[in-house]
Amino acid sequence: MLKKGADDFELSFFEGVVRERPNYVEALVPLAHVYTRLGFHEKSLEIDKRLAGLCKHDPVIHYNLACSYSLLGQLSQSLTALKKAVRLGFQDLRHIEKDQDLKNLCTYRPFLQWMETVKASQFTKMLGKIQERS
Repeated sequence: MLKKGADDFELSFFEGVVRERPNYVEALVPLAHVYTRLGFHEKSLEIDKRLAGLCKHDPVIHYNLACSYSLLGQLSQSLTALKKAVRLGFQDLRHIEKDQDLKNLCTYRPFLQWMETVKASQFTKMLGKIQERS
């Protein structure tokens, strides 16, 4: 019951802030997280799309957008957002593979092919750095 009350409070609080300040990123981010946690994935996606427009160069925002698309089974859009997140600097491949919000995406053949390419690229970069030090 305590968890439910905390979720209700957060939801009410952040929705109120966003009502007053629709583009306030510091309220939109936690609101999207609350929506996701409560299973309101369509609402979370709308917030994440808004955030991606407001924070065009933030890799974590685009990563979260990929998660929202994945949760709704919109795999092509999810992969597009994830690719952008990686281009912008998101590098934690292990997190990508283990994140339950990306579970749907992780069985999508284009994702699997892309992930192999990304891993190979990171391996090549790592070898280059090792050779530079030698």
